[in-house]
Amino acid sequence: MDPIGDDLLKVMVAELGYRERPGQHTKFGHWYSAEVGDPQYRSAPWCDMFIAWAAERAGVQEYVGQFAWTPSHARWFETNGAWSDVPEPGALVFFDWSGGKDIKGIDHVGVVERVEGGTIHTIEANVDRVWLKRKARDGEKIVGYGLPRKVKETLNQIPPQDANASGPKPVEVDPTPAANSVSLVLYDSDGTFPLLEPAPLTMLLALVVGWTFLAARWQPRPSAGGRHRRRGRHPYPPRDSEAAPTPSEVD
Repeated sequence: MDPIGDDLLKVMVAELGYRERPGQHTKFGHWYSAEVGDPQYRSAPWCDMFIAWAAERAGVQEYVGQFAWTPSHARWFETNGAWSDVPEPGALVFFDWSGGKDIKGIDHVGVVERVEGGTIHTIEANVDRVWLKRKARDGEKIVGYGLPRKVKETLNQIPPQDANASGPKPVEVDPTPAANSVSLVLYDSDGTFPLLEPAPLTMLLALVVGWTFLAARWQPRPSAGGRHRRRGRHPYPPRDSEAAPTPSEVD
């Protein structure tokens, strides 16, 4: 048996005989509501939530999936290239009680424990509405099988992603600027696109230094006509401010 299915079934076997409490309350629904974060399923039919719980306990949830809605779970296997019409131990088996073969019509799910001829032996939750027990099924109501081992194969084929591929490229500083130049060159992470060239930076620095020097040297000079000043014993103008000064009072 596939190791993923074997680990999953070991956890499930230990729960055989579990019965839901009044009001459709189960420890699996309560766990799903809290851990997976979907409170609407707290007291819902629990066949798939039990599988999610067992997968988490077995450490194989990445390959088994964590669902409460069985059609979505089956579609997830299909999307991951892990959907099959051939039973095998450790596979999830999906049922449509109306006998249809469309994923959209799925009503129930269990896990295949073993296959004997045309009989599929399973472990299922929410059987007869309240029990977790073993069942023997024929293929009449089975829509298909989800294979956790195939999910693992699919995930292993995905190449590792560059950590910086989806984010902005970091800016790097070139530690070796051109000889005989005072400059700082910034490149992108590939080293191919200069963000600031050395020549413009050198010219900018020269302009800043030049303007600073000129500003420090510049001093305002008096206007050509000079500034009027009063001399002698009368430092203040006459009381009549409109009176014109005499020639001797003007410099």
